Amino acid sequence: MINKSDKRVLVIEDKFQNFQEKRMHIFGELVKRYWNGKINSIEDLNHLAAEIKDEYGFSNEDIPFIKDHIRVAMGLDPTGNKEFRDELDIVRNYKKVEQPVVAKISGACEYCDEKNCNCIETSKFEADIYRRKKEPVIINNKCLSCGYCVPSCDFGAISDKIEFIPLVKMLKDHKTKLYATVAPAIVGQLGDVSMGQLRSALKLIGFEDMVEVALFADILTIKEAFEFCHLVKTEEDFFLTSCCCPVWFNLTKKNYPEIYKHMSPSVSPMIASGRFLKRLYEDAKVVFIAPCIAKKAEIKEPELKGDIDFVLNFRELDEIFKSLEIDLKSLPSDEKDQASFGGRIYARTGGVSFSVKSVVNRLEPTRLIKLKAKKIDGVKNCKKILDDLSNKEKIDYNFIEGMGCPGGCVGGPRTNIDVEEATKFVNDFGEDSLIMTPFDNLNVMKILKEIGIRSIEEVVENEELFKLLSRE
Repeated sequence: MINKSDKRVLVIEDKFQNFQEKRMHIFGELVKRYWNGKINSIEDLNHLAAEIKDEYGFSNEDIPFIKDHIRVAMGLDPTGNKEFRDELDIVRNYKKVEQPVVAKISGACEYCDEKNCNCIETSKFEADIYRRKKEPVIINNKCLSCGYCVPSCDFGAISDKIEFIPLVKMLKDHKTKLYATVAPAIVGQLGDVSMGQLRSALKLIGFEDMVEVALFADILTIKEAFEFCHLVKTEEDFFLTSCCCPVWFNLTKKNYPEIYKHMSPSVSPMIASGRFLKRLYEDAKVVFIAPCIAKKAEIKEPELKGDIDFVLNFRELDEIFKSLEIDLKSLPSDEKDQASFGGRIYARTGGVSFSVKSVVNRLEPTRLIKLKAKKIDGVKNCKKILDDLSNKEKIDYNFIEGMGCPGGCVGGPRTNIDVEEATKFVNDFGEDSLIMTPFDNLNVMKILKEIGIRSIEEVVENEELFKLLSRE
């Protein structure tokens, strides 16, 4: 028999549990009202908070918790305040969403059983989180910004800021040219719709165009193939690719300085997309759409600031379309074949290796030291191989591709479908490309000609291209 005290605990836990879905509902309501001009004052924000409180059975004591989730959904820091103040004024003038990307929200941890706390268990390798004073704390600067602590926290104590509300004014007034660049993992994430229909939907809400980041993965593949050919000359040499994954990059840079010396200085395809589009289109703004929370942190790194303006993830984009009542399946399909098979499969484990190897084999078909790839995914596996390299274990590979998420980007914390299904979508979409390898992509040559490169051989020597594609 359950006594009154036990019933109270169950009620309290119930209102916090499954908060990831409730959080998306809060965001969806915010989008719907803000987009349609129904949030113009503090009173309007208070009305939304009151509705959320009543809908999920929260009490007046929980109002700061609810309001902080509204703030985070607006791209703002949580404050713990019971009252809204100048949030709308800040958002209306927001040029970028500031660090930290992941916000800690007070009010939920006291109801969570610490022994079964998923956010702590998930973050043993990624964030080194532990609990102090009833809230999660990141210590020792070990956080890799993987973002897995966010979906692992069922009570909503950890959330990543959402970067859409600051975009609304730009999308609606059409004074700013906004380009959406989409990660290769996006295919299949929004249901049974084509990439052309997704492009139509993004244009419908105000984007100038949608560009596959796989196109810029093709460009980086060519650069890294040249680097591999130049650096790997003996059986003892090895090369780490930094492409795609900021978790892999940060894990190596922060913890393995000697191994980091073997890592390519390349930026990620996301950063390359922003740099090229801003080089080609004056005053353009670029929004990257990803399966990843780490990308929100990557664009705020000092040497990369300004290359990408905002990041949205797949779950957020799905909620945006639902809130704005856009039926993607009913839209015309604006298809463009922008990227190769190799560029598109960057989304899953082994894609980068396949793509770089295909170009190395074209550049030096008689090469004696062949590219032998080692493909690793998941932070634990990435850490293990870096430990092996540090301990100078004997290796039978010379090209190491690391992905922080299981399965690669298709296993990111903000995907809408499972890894196996997503991998199949990615492979099928890659095979649909009329372009087999990056080397065959005429779109690449068109872009390179804009910065004065007339042939593939000039890629290595062009200083402007080096700046566009490198962290250095």
